Amino acid sequence: MLALAAAACNANDKSGTTGGSTAAAEQGGTWHILSTSKEISYDPAKSQNLGISGIHLVLRGLTSWKTDPNKPTELVPDLATDTGQVSDGGKTWTYKLKAGLKYADGSPIVAADIKYGVERSFAPELSGGLGYHKSLLTGGDKYTGPYKGGELASIETPDETTIVFKLNKPYGDWPWIVSMPAFSPVPKKADTDPAHYGEKPMASGPYQVQSYTPGSKLVLTRNPNWDKSTDPARTGLPDSIVTDMGLQPDVVNQRLIADAGDDKFAATTGTSVPAALIPTITGNPAVKARVATSPSGALQYLAMNTKRPALANPAVRKAIEYAVDKQAVQVAEGGPEYGGEIASTLITPGIDGYNKYDLYEAPPAGDPAKAKQMLAAAGVSNLNLVLAADNTTGLGVAQAIQQGLKRAGITVTIKPLDSEPLTDLITGNKPDFDLTVSSWLPDFPSAIGNIQPLFGTSEIGNGGYNISRYSNPAVDTAIAAATAEPDRTKAAGLWAALDKQIMADAPIVPLIYARNAFLHGSKVQNFYLSSYPPYANTLIVGLSK
Repeated sequence: MLALAAAACNANDKSGTTGGSTAAAEQGGTWHILSTSKEISYDPAKSQNLGISGIHLVLRGLTSWKTDPNKPTELVPDLATDTGQVSDGGKTWTYKLKAGLKYADGSPIVAADIKYGVERSFAPELSGGLGYHKSLLTGGDKYTGPYKGGELASIETPDETTIVFKLNKPYGDWPWIVSMPAFSPVPKKADTDPAHYGEKPMASGPYQVQSYTPGSKLVLTRNPNWDKSTDPARTGLPDSIVTDMGLQPDVVNQRLIADAGDDKFAATTGTSVPAALIPTITGNPAVKARVATSPSGALQYLAMNTKRPALANPAVRKAIEYAVDKQAVQVAEGGPEYGGEIASTLITPGIDGYNKYDLYEAPPAGDPAKAKQMLAAAGVSNLNLVLAADNTTGLGVAQAIQQGLKRAGITVTIKPLDSEPLTDLITGNKPDFDLTVSSWLPDFPSAIGNIQPLFGTSEIGNGGYNISRYSNPAVDTAIAAATAEPDRTKAAGLWAALDKQIMADAPIVPLIYARNAFLHGSKVQNFYLSSYPPYANTLIVGLSK
């Protein structure tokens, strides 16, 4: 899972979201993306991109995502005729390809290409991509990819249009897994230089790479053999898409604020508006109308290390639930409109299983008097805690938490660290901290991504993100049951119950559902973000004249 602070945009309404651009978009034109990235790889094996990201303009998968500003993200068939046929108690998934699918060079897309694409994601030299399938496919734990390990027997292609996946356990969310980049087709004959395949992959989507200059520019042009009638996820509106790379964040935002020349047809899909620019934007209605913000986003939370003596007692952790000043955190992150909505759940809005509830019902600014009473009842006094924080992006929130806990008589010492040492500390095997602030966004819209990585016992240490070190055998059993349930409605109910079960033990304090704010030019249309994923859907953006 990706630990990302993120947020989204919606059309203007009464929910506090702004800037959703949904006016009529026309066929044609050049869409410009302003990016801080110095390198872009469209190698599906190495990609961690979400289902609405730029790589999916060039590459299709078995399934794809369809977004709506007012509805949950929907899983739709892409290259496949449906989202999968399940058998063998949830361990076998079968897909049939649509008829007439072609690559940009006119050659047919066949099931063996998808099998090969998945197999190459196991190769050590192509590491770094989303890897859920690696632990789920039978034999995946020992497979080393097609270059040295032959074929993976648990992926079968009985004919050119059928592909079968054999899993080692039931996994109800497999249809979401096959929307990930690794399930894009890669013809073996085209994989002559694996290290550079991502610079100009075989295109199955509406666009193909025309040119790529690292640190400077990526140009996509139309794939003449893309058939829109087979593709429910992509509109293919612009004639070309140009990504200007290696830009500084302030340059990106200032150019989009100015809205001049080609920048009228430009947007950023990853450079959020900093707090320092918010007064400039809110003071200019024309600019504010071009800022996309979200009703929700990643969960930002305070993790309490349950293995530390001071926090092993659930009564102490529950007292901290009341002591934290969430409102101060919200202000530190940019306020209600740009910072985020105050959170009380583990599952985030836009994910099936999200039910709005507040187990502790503390005021937004906290209840220090109640926290003091609870600590006294637990026989705890002079509580001193260490809060590990990112020294670049996390000090404002850390200080807001420090002040809130101080009012409840709890002393917090902030331990500032660079990003990498902080990650090593909180995910390592010697966690010398009591508290830390983190944020979390699932890689696909299922509540498994909100629950299992953060609260499963198997995710403690060794780089895992159960940074509260929470371990509950009953929760682990319930996670396994929800994971195996193929009926999404039933699974959502199981995850919702787990949300409340875990919060009753208070391993974390939900702080806010964090927002991002993304600017776009005045001629960019269909630029909105749903509750999940909290980024612009690049697959549907178009332009107006």
